[in-house]
Amino acid sequence: MTLREMLEKAVRSHPGHVALRFKAEGLWSSVTYAQLLDRVRRVAELLGQQGLRPGDRVALMLPNAPEWPEIYFGITSLGLTAVPLDPKLHEQEVAYLLRDSGARLIFCRAAIYSTMTTLAPEVPDLEFAILLGPPGNITPDAGPLRCAAYDQAMARTTSAAGYYDRFQPRSDDLASFIYTSGTTGSPKGAMLTHGNFTSNVAAMCQRIEVRADDNFLLVLPWHHAFAFSACLTTPLSVGATISLIENLKTLSDDMRATQPTVLIGVPLLMEKMYRRIMDNLQGNPVGWLLFKLGVLGPITRKIRATLGGRLRMVVTGGAPCDPDLLRGFDHLGFELLEGYGLTETAPVLTLNPHHHAKPGSVGPALPDVELRILDPSADGIGEIVVRGPNVMRGYHNNVAATTAAFCDGWFLTGDLGRLDADGYVFITGRKKCLIVNREGKNINPEEIETYLMKCPLIKEALALGYREADERVGEHIGLMVVPTEEALALPNAEQQIRTEIKRLLCGVADYKHPRRMVIRTEEFEKTTTGKIKRFIYTMPPT
Repeated sequence: MTLREMLEKAVRSHPGHVALRFKAEGLWSSVTYAQLLDRVRRVAELLGQQGLRPGDRVALMLPNAPEWPEIYFGITSLGLTAVPLDPKLHEQEVAYLLRDSGARLIFCRAAIYSTMTTLAPEVPDLEFAILLGPPGNITPDAGPLRCAAYDQAMARTTSAAGYYDRFQPRSDDLASFIYTSGTTGSPKGAMLTHGNFTSNVAAMCQRIEVRADDNFLLVLPWHHAFAFSACLTTPLSVGATISLIENLKTLSDDMRATQPTVLIGVPLLMEKMYRRIMDNLQGNPVGWLLFKLGVLGPITRKIRATLGGRLRMVVTGGAPCDPDLLRGFDHLGFELLEGYGLTETAPVLTLNPHHHAKPGSVGPALPDVELRILDPSADGIGEIVVRGPNVMRGYHNNVAATTAAFCDGWFLTGDLGRLDADGYVFITGRKKCLIVNREGKNINPEEIETYLMKCPLIKEALALGYREADERVGEHIGLMVVPTEEALALPNAEQQIRTEIKRLLCGVADYKHPRRMVIRTEEFEKTTTGKIKRFIYTMPPT
């Protein structure tokens, strides 16, 4: 099945169901499935009119908004390849991804059009921008990058028979390039097909019950593979509703207003929710006494009411979750299901089932996913390898990385783990050197180190993940730096190095910036090929 066929099937079954609920000008609005498909067809017509044809790439760099799904499905419904980008990336990161993907057109906010025109000379394939939001004084066709206002273009376009009916994608056509950090210096574009995504959705729906009357609360950004699958394609596949929060500050109010049945988030969000629940509980003498006595019925009912009153399923993924947090939610009457996956696997590989979750485990493999432990040690720990219809085709423009990612048809996850007797997977560490922060973002330390080695004051640099003493999951970025002899002779050498690091990383996304730095006087221990033995170093405690 293709993503387009998946959406069309939902529209035939539930044309009047609300597909999207969102706030516009202070009021909650909605789009039905029939309306969504109509707008998808219009987007497809816009793209066809620009001369785009199956196989062309189109970038989508927008925050969560009701336009995001119609644009994505409009792109992929023609057999074009969507390239979702994080709108928080800095200019040079965007330029690299646009250049690598070969995107011919980009959907983005009008507010960043000037930035896109600045980048245009560095991205020769990029021809056109479709702008969302107030266009201001932007003049179409007056610059290095032609443009059009999205709302105006959509108003002039009909969904009548046209390009949408002329071009039909196939299951093995590329639907997305989703860029992910790897173990080399530059991001890699995972090439994911329609079949990769739809097979993963089907497997998820076999593991957990997803209903047409469900209401998924969207908290995570859609450009993230986990949110794309769990909070877009999965609910749309059954005709469920997706409610968009305004922002994290309004989360509580939005939950009460939209009454979600399904909440999907990263562990950091769940930690904050649990902390707020417990703080409120401790501030209520009667409630706290009942909690200590184990009389949880009234407490659970009140908590459930503050979360909208209908919440029946909570799923976490994207980063490791503290088992104590899972047990804490379970004690309050909420089963928190943890899963595991990677961008390259579209993305979910494992998920705990309802009423049979094991805290500390990410659950058994999904149906159709084959998972085994490669070269297990005496205690059963080895690299997790997988194969199945959800596994990517490879990395765009990177044959070497693609070759290195597979062994005899199995995808090498780079993660270490073990299986218990029931087939549940326990993640024990990472073979890769990626740093995963508490928001689930992957950070490639070598990318940061490449920037730092441009500093004449630094001889060697090592970026490492670390946790504070009271943290059990997620990591921050720390730096260990060996200055040059000339740098050590300078007055205020450490401050000057810090200033240079800040300058060198100004074009890198904020979440990749280090929070701590340690100065070393001795060089790092290296292998016979001159590479630093990264895994023997850890950030010292403060």
